[in-house]
Amino acid sequence: MSPKNNAAIIRQTLPDRERGSCQDLSIASCEPPPDSRALSSFLQFFTDGITNKLLGCYVGAVMQDVVLVRIYGNKTELLVDRENEVKSFRVLHANRCAPRLYCTFNNGLCYEFLQGTALEPEHIRSQPVYRLIARQLAKYHAIHAHNGWVPRSDLWLKMGKYFALISKCFKEHDRLSPEVPSPQSLRKELVWLQQSLSVLGSPVVLCHNDLLCKNIIYNQREGDVKFIDYEYAGYNYQAYDIGNHFNEFAGLNEVDYSHYPGRAFQLQWLRSYLEAYKEHKGQDGEVADREVELLYVQVNKFALASHFFWGLWALIQAKFSTIDFDFLGYAMLRFKQYFKMKPEAAALTLPE
Repeated sequence: MSPKNNAAIIRQTLPDRERGSCQDLSIASCEPPPDSRALSSFLQFFTDGITNKLLGCYVGAVMQDVVLVRIYGNKTELLVDRENEVKSFRVLHANRCAPRLYCTFNNGLCYEFLQGTALEPEHIRSQPVYRLIARQLAKYHAIHAHNGWVPRSDLWLKMGKYFALISKCFKEHDRLSPEVPSPQSLRKELVWLQQSLSVLGSPVVLCHNDLLCKNIIYNQREGDVKFIDYEYAGYNYQAYDIGNHFNEFAGLNEVDYSHYPGRAFQLQWLRSYLEAYKEHKGQDGEVADREVELLYVQVNKFALASHFFWGLWALIQAKFSTIDFDFLGYAMLRFKQYFKMKPEAAALTLPE
């Protein structure tokens, strides 16, 4: 069956309300998946995502050799650099950190399904899973894919772009909620974040940038974890990626920031991470206590930037997304937690 016919079948199988997002489903480049003639035999919709629409295509009653088709959410090009996403996908696959990418569409991707279990908040706190996550993230961060040029984080550029979109999309008379900071307050905090965090000395590495529970696939039989969804992957501060992951201990659908990991757990996690990071970078020597403490301070300060980033992101999604999710409520939660943890995080000092 031709790729065009597959796209047509996907459109026909979608519920009426979703077909509009598939009208331009045409292949820009394609590497045929195994047994692609039977691709359309069965379709299953996945409902966990809050950015895109995702369906799995497989043959027979058992989900083996599943091919995933992701259809980009409405206006997500405002939030995501799709060209960079594909580049990151291929770099990560080349380093055995991502599944195989089969096709790219004008408004989506088609890629290999990873066997395993998408994790819940209680899983990422447990042994041995948290150590596997720490070591896998260290492997990501050790990837050298910049061909000699010095990588720079685009965190501040992205947040500046998001802030500009919010200022443009929401007029002065649009009163979102008393719990959403004013544009003036957001601008002030963005300036403070950049000034405070840029001087911490956190290395710029290849990051996942969205390591929430459902983006971690645990294969118990193989005894490993893999990360999925690379929309926000790119060069960023090492400490941001880890701090963002720690924020995700709170969950997504029923957010509870009391689950943010405490100091003792973080120190264990960070030591496992640094041990693996040194291994992948070919560095000798044991991990010193000072190295762990330094990363601890950096991570907890950059966790603030994670809250701020996703707060801005959620405000934009509240304006444009057609997915059934309370984005405005989520933005309120992220900004509330940002201001709650700011005094303690700001008071942390780097070790001598």
